[in-house]
Amino acid sequence: MINDSDVFRVGIAGLGGIGSQVAQILVRSYIRSLFLVDFDRVEQTNLDRQFYFNDQVGEYKADMLAINLKRINPDISIETAHARLDPGNIIDIFKNCQVIVEGVDDKQTKKLVVEAFAGRVIPVVSASGIAGKDMTTVTVKSMGNLIVAGDLVTDEADAGLFPPKIYMVASLMAGEVLKLKDERFK
Repeated sequence: MINDSDVFRVGIAGLGGIGSQVAQILVRSYIRSLFLVDFDRVEQTNLDRQFYFNDQVGEYKADMLAINLKRINPDISIETAHARLDPGNIIDIFKNCQVIVEGVDDKQTKKLVVEAFAGRVIPVVSASGIAGKDMTTVTVKSMGNLIVAGDLVTDEADAGLFPPKIYMVASLMAGEVLKLKDERFK
């Protein structure tokens, strides 16, 4: 029997290119508990960089990602929520998580996630600067309980999305989550 204090539960806000890829890496790295939050549905244009399949177009991302992740590890504990994050629900939604992965694609919600958990015990692993083809400036920076991966500059409005860069940033973010898990269970 697993004690709740032994479970490292990762909350993922946004299940697009960053969130779905971070989730996949974490499941392949033996994370046992995920909470997936997104209101959106899979679109054909998502398939080049997100962990979904053609027959899942039109379905809720949270539900489809849970199915895909269970194919990797059927024993993983996954909960999902079809929710838009707002100041009134964000803290409550992620209250049972030990870390939050920010993978949303709009600036207002990204800001909401980062600010809602600023100065709190729960760390946030976020992405910034995932667009464009230049991968030489991708880095990881820590500021308090916030960890940010990306080039920290390049916006999607200025440069197109480049799947290899998204995978790189997602890998760095997953690595930071795994380090946090190791610190918790020293």
